[in-house]
Amino acid sequence: MRQPTLLEIFEHHKTQKYLQRSGVVHAIASSFHAYKLSGQYGVDPMLACKAALLHDIGHYTWYRDGKWDYEQYKANDIHAIKGAERAHKLLIELGEDRENAKAISLAILLHTDSYLPGGSLELNPLQKVVRLADEADEEPGGLHHYREISYEKAIELVKKLDSKLNENGNPTPLQQTS
Repeated sequence: MRQPTLLEIFEHHKTQKYLQRSGVVHAIASSFHAYKLSGQYGVDPMLACKAALLHDIGHYTWYRDGKWDYEQYKANDIHAIKGAERAHKLLIELGEDRENAKAISLAILLHTDSYLPGGSLELNPLQKVVRLADEADEEPGGLHHYREISYEKAIELVKKLDSKLNENGNPTPLQQTS
């Protein structure tokens, strides 16, 4: 089964719709962080980058009187649950291997504990990479979701990351050196 590229995923109309809500810059920056972290944690960089790109596609818009209501968001957020479902459906539609789609979706589901009633989870390496990649780009008050980028620049960055992933035929985690 073929694996869709990051660019194919990024350009899909559903991805574009949801990334506009959650922040294109944050999604791309998180993907670059995931790429770097994947070697340290021995995970497939392609899976890590796809999960990081899509990790916030479950965001709802939490506005009150036309302004972002961060407190409302923190109190009622379930974006990871919705995002995991959206990502899985999107990836299957694009032809992603079903096992990969599940692994990516679970990493999205577990990238935050904001919706959990308490306690901590034991994360596998892919899930940990996505969580760390997200945290590496966070800003106080959720401001990381509102940085701006042109569509052309976003495409350029996604292509650059796709190119990195495809160097040496997308090495497996055991072949990763950095």
